[in-house]
Amino acid sequence: MPLLDPTTWQSRPLSGGEYAVTEPATGEGLGTVTLAAAEDIATAARTALAAQAEWAGAPHFVRAAVLRKAGDLFTARADELRDWIVRESGSIPGKADFELHVAAQECYEAAALASRPTGQVLPSEAPRLSYTRRVPVGVVGVIAPFNAPLILSIRSVAPALALGNGVVLKPDPRTAVCGGLALAAVFAEAGLPDGLLQVLPGGPEAGRALVADPLVPVISFTGSTAAGRAVGEAAGRHLKRAHLELGGNSALVVLSDADLDAVVSTAAWGSFFHQGQICMTTGRHLVHASLYEEYVERLAAKADSLAVGDPHREQVHLGPIIDDAQLAKIHGLVESSTAHGAKLAAGGTHDRLFYRPTVLAGVDDATPAYAEEVFGPVAPVRSFGSLDEAAALASAGPYGLSLGIVTRDTARGLDLAERIPTGIVHINDQTVNDEAVAPFGGTAASGTGARFGGEANLEAFTDVRWTTVRGDVATYPF
Repeated sequence: MPLLDPTTWQSRPLSGGEYAVTEPATGEGLGTVTLAAAEDIATAARTALAAQAEWAGAPHFVRAAVLRKAGDLFTARADELRDWIVRESGSIPGKADFELHVAAQECYEAAALASRPTGQVLPSEAPRLSYTRRVPVGVVGVIAPFNAPLILSIRSVAPALALGNGVVLKPDPRTAVCGGLALAAVFAEAGLPDGLLQVLPGGPEAGRALVADPLVPVISFTGSTAAGRAVGEAAGRHLKRAHLELGGNSALVVLSDADLDAVVSTAAWGSFFHQGQICMTTGRHLVHASLYEEYVERLAAKADSLAVGDPHREQVHLGPIIDDAQLAKIHGLVESSTAHGAKLAAGGTHDRLFYRPTVLAGVDDATPAYAEEVFGPVAPVRSFGSLDEAAALASAGPYGLSLGIVTRDTARGLDLAERIPTGIVHINDQTVNDEAVAPFGGTAASGTGARFGGEANLEAFTDVRWTTVRGDVATYPF
């Protein structure tokens, strides 16, 4: 029996209207969902809060068992879920398998959170027991994007549930199934009590309602920097915590001693994986002047060799861009970059939503595809002459998400990394990496710092309560 049946995948009707679930590779309809309006968000928050108290009071091993079962189901149901990720989000099967692996690991790591020590015994000036204890916040609001829909939902949903919270999840409508309804189906089969996880696909109106809802004290948002600023501002007005994982324009710095035979594959993966629609995508290739010409030539040849097409029906390296609006943004940035003098070394063309992997040479600060986050398969390449120049170029711009440095001298790579402020750095690897055990987050316009993984999840989804206990009632001077 399928996990996801379009006739039953939403437990109740919503009032935001119907939305066609579409396969971007073909335009074919895959089903229909109903979207959430503001009033649906309020109902969902009340329902999640009503179920949360009993869940928070359940023994830790009960919550852990549900999370472990959910992790198992992401593997047991992989064939069906892979198909949805490939068809709905335009992922190649390998990327879908990576999402499923990470989803399972996020559940297993979250299961371990349920039994983590939750407080400290404190010294006190008075004759009493004094201690802190972490308690669930109540209901966590999760707003997730389209690009890695399963990962970017589960990494908030799983730890929030494990720590005793209810969750209202608003996935992007473009990936409402693999980024939302799939999680609801998995957790229902895993034995999660009814009401705790509310999945409401919706647009900006639903997102604003979730941020404003008084029953939702914590928001976990992943998306663009522009949208994240609005979420953070609104959350501040409502005096609630907002954990923001936003955009990036991450640099791959290739030092003069790098092995070009090895680095070209790494560089291509960093820029072209999932059509460049990843926040950590390598958006700037900074290459030592002694290697620059050969690097551009090799990267362009690699780009030209990659197959682009329908990942559900063909064996390809890149699938489709998510929709026409995103395609227009990508192509507009490439065209404006060549108009400003950048050289098109590879790509720059498309057939419907299938955009060729693109390499731009001769870029500078004024090149739009170099200065801005493209969110597409575009690799701008720029040369540098010294480590000081490399550090300055990599540090420039508003973002601070991920960084890759390629060198045979790892100590020199680490030294250079200390000079470039980012939330993530990889020596001898590209910028796109993710593990359930690792903290994840950026600085500056890339977000509000590392939030995912271990202790960061405890901080994100619990409040600290101070408690004291006396044997006798305290007395005071009056």
